Amino acid sequence: MAIIAVNHISKQYRSGDETVEALSGVSIGIDEGEFVTIMGQSGSGKSTLLAVLGGMNTPSDGTVEMAGTDIYALSGEKLADFRAENLGFVFQSFHLVPYLTALENVMLPLAIKKMKRSEKISAAREALMRVGLAGKGGRLPNQLSGGEQERVAIARAIVNRPRIILADEPTGNLDSKNSEEIMALFRDLNGEGQTVVMVTHNPENCAYSDRTIFLRDGKVVAEEEGVKPRKACRLSIAYKKVPKKC
Repeated sequence: MAIIAVNHISKQYRSGDETVEALSGVSIGIDEGEFVTIMGQSGSGKSTLLAVLGGMNTPSDGTVEMAGTDIYALSGEKLADFRAENLGFVFQSFHLVPYLTALENVMLPLAIKKMKRSEKISAAREALMRVGLAGKGGRLPNQLSGGEQERVAIARAIVNRPRIILADEPTGNLDSKNSEEIMALFRDLNGEGQTVVMVTHNPENCAYSDRTIFLRDGKVVAEEEGVKPRKACRLSIAYKKVPKKC
């Protein structure tokens, strides 16, 4: 059953006297528990699509339904509440608060929750444990490696146990070893039942997902399903349907 239904989404921007169409008639469905990667070259619209999915960028046309809710029909406050309850976000640049510890960074999404502080601490510790950082909650971001900072960002995204994780180039700043570990972590989280939607430029990352959606010039141009075993070489045929530089 689709937990995300994108129906004929278009997104236009004004750039001086010109209108730029970032997305054009995009329709996709993502089932609950599915791991989907979105791939395309710079300017293909993949990050714009993820922002639209996350309730952060209102489309010019079309609708986005999540768990049966038309999210852009919600008021600003109700949309914020919906996002807090259902979505977890992971960004390429970590977005950790430098003067807060790892534990405190992970607790941030719980700030508006009606929970005791002890419960918030317990939830944050559990999230850190899930990403392999048990015992490092007291460290500041600058005391952690890049891979560890990304794990903190993932822990922050899952601390409220969202139904959907949205990730924008989560391995973009990591070396190959840390990238593989982070992708394996996403695969494990998906195996626990969380829906994962990830934007990536790396075809090897697609090998961890159930399905890859390719974008070009704001349109879906190809999809590849059922990638088993999950190796990047299995995507080569579909990948050639888009520009090689992604």
